[in-house]
Amino acid sequence: MNQILNEADQKMDKSVEATREEFGTIRAGRAHPSMFSKIMVDYYGTPTPLQQLASFTAPEARVIIIAPYDMGAMANIEKAIRDSDLGVNPANDGKVLRCVFPELTEERRKEFIKVAKQKAEDGRVAVRNLRRHAKQGLEKLGSDGEVGQDDVTGAEKKLDAITKRHTDTIDELLKHKESELLEV
Repeated sequence: MNQILNEADQKMDKSVEATREEFGTIRAGRAHPSMFSKIMVDYYGTPTPLQQLASFTAPEARVIIIAPYDMGAMANIEKAIRDSDLGVNPANDGKVLRCVFPELTEERRKEFIKVAKQKAEDGRVAVRNLRRHAKQGLEKLGSDGEVGQDDVTGAEKKLDAITKRHTDTIDELLKHKESELLEV
């Protein structure tokens, strides 16, 4: 039983971390390199994460400079950024790509909040799915007669507490992201 609970706890931690990473890709005023973490570039026929092909610097709040390690990949990197959902058009000066992010409008902030709420809900659904899977494992132990029904009930209460802790963490992350997005 403890193994099932520990496994569920670890997997829920991973779900919370994945949600935190998803929130990192949503822009909130300042531009930062993690916004580019989900972008894949066609690098000699292989989809490669942009983070592996270039270095990033943020000289100003709304500017990111991308310096490719391989100048041959410059055109593909530029195309991948332009085709992404970041809404920027990189300027190519031959050596680096300069991405200037527009000021966030009220409407755009509200769109980002909707996206953040959706990502939070996806995280909560993942946690609840893990809970359901662990609960089935516990019930199977009970029905096989390996442990008593009282033990199963106690373990389910622990599982509910673990689940609540993780969903509360996701809610806290969402609240923080919303306040970050509304900050002007």
